[in-house]
Amino acid sequence: MAGDSTTIARPYAEAAFDVAKQRGALDAWSETLATLAAIVEDPQIAVQVGNLNVPTDAMRDLLFGIVGEGLSAELQNLVRLLAANRRLSVLPDISRLFDQMKTADQGLRHVHVQSAYAFSEADQAELVRALKARFGSNVELTVEQRPELLGGIRIRADDVVIDGTVRAKLEQLSNELQF
Repeated sequence: MAGDSTTIARPYAEAAFDVAKQRGALDAWSETLATLAAIVEDPQIAVQVGNLNVPTDAMRDLLFGIVGEGLSAELQNLVRLLAANRRLSVLPDISRLFDQMKTADQGLRHVHVQSAYAFSEADQAELVRALKARFGSNVELTVEQRPELLGGIRIRADDVVIDGTVRAKLEQLSNELQF
């Protein structure tokens, strides 16, 4: 389902990014989209967003009421469009994708690394050099230690996942042997 919502959110995020970039307002749009995403993720609001018995204009007006007068005309139009198409639930994905486009536009790529063991500073520096060469952009690295991976590392950069963990290899072997 997460893949479906990302697929739905991507065109909205791309359009929002294009408008925000033309207006020179990437940071403002990023902050506002994050706020809207947080609102629709609130458990009480999320129930209403998913309720087909709640009129779309009521949800739209609720968001406008919470955010206040701070929305630009373009952002208001985006909220209206999402509400009319019952797509308010993809706002978190729109926000995430927008931020990915923003960082890529700035020549920076956020990379999350999971490792079974602690990474030394030298290992991190070497990995940053290799990833910078592979992606052709500056890399901001976040490292998380996950002993359950047994060995190796898992690298996630936006939609790219490189899984070189022992756990992944064992799961692949198990699937091939049909265990």
